[in-house]
Amino acid sequence: MLIWAAAFAVFVAVVGVPTSDPLVAFGWLWLATIAWRNYQPWRSHLLFLRDWLPVVLLLVFYNVSRGSADKLFAPHVLPMINADEGMFGWLTGGRIPTIWLQQHLYQPGHVQWWEIVVTLIYVSHFLTVPTVAVVLWVRNRKLSYRFMRRWITLSLAGLATYFLYPAAPPWWAWEHGYLTEQVYRISSNGFAAIGLHSAGNTLNGLQADQSNPVAAMPSLHTAYAMMAVAFFLPMVRKRWWPLLLAYPLAMTFTLVYTGEHYVADVLVGWLYVALTFLAVGLAERRSARRRALSSPGD
Repeated sequence: MLIWAAAFAVFVAVVGVPTSDPLVAFGWLWLATIAWRNYQPWRSHLLFLRDWLPVVLLLVFYNVSRGSADKLFAPHVLPMINADEGMFGWLTGGRIPTIWLQQHLYQPGHVQWWEIVVTLIYVSHFLTVPTVAVVLWVRNRKLSYRFMRRWITLSLAGLATYFLYPAAPPWWAWEHGYLTEQVYRISSNGFAAIGLHSAGNTLNGLQADQSNPVAAMPSLHTAYAMMAVAFFLPMVRKRWWPLLLAYPLAMTFTLVYTGEHYVADVLVGWLYVALTFLAVGLAERRSARRRALSSPGD
């Protein structure tokens, strides 16, 4: 594991965080499972490919098709602005929370210490859910399948919404004249402060080259963070809930502060998580009942 960690650190420093290609991300996670269980025969390591290849291919399809999601309808902009102003205008002087936060916390040309934390939280989106899924796969295969079903369902629901309701984030709204006060896109600012310039360049390149910049509703960044936490809430004592829920809340602050999402996007993302858990849970219970009925009675 030390060898794997050192190799991964070098990769991040030279190439950047594997954010754009699921094949690369899962390649590193597969190597991590091999390093962790190096005493097992290769047949057991190849099981990873059998179980995960369909998931990775689905994520590749998601990435490719997401880029075409803005081809059917014009992007929606004003509904999210109006929603955020309606919810928080009394506190922010009529501004959306993104503008209010940046005016109070952001200094152009100077990276604050909290922007390092914000950048790390933002990038964690690309690794947290796959890492949780792989750890569960190593520890409890049945539990990992439950987690993956929710993950895939949530991703497909988000993708369908991107096609039917393309929505522009705050930075896009400012660039196209829908907001009169400037919004800075600063999600990658913290990399330069900690010497990971290549990681920041990779993320900036991904953001600049992505073919669909209007896929903000729902926010799958915060939806994934909430899903990764909500899945474990029934399994831990309630006294640990605040600690777990701190992650999706931190992701929410990150997305709003950096100009990537409105609060409205976040709330819809959380709603999608709730509906996903409800729908998949019902489907799993129905499947379990059918298996029970089809099996011989005691």
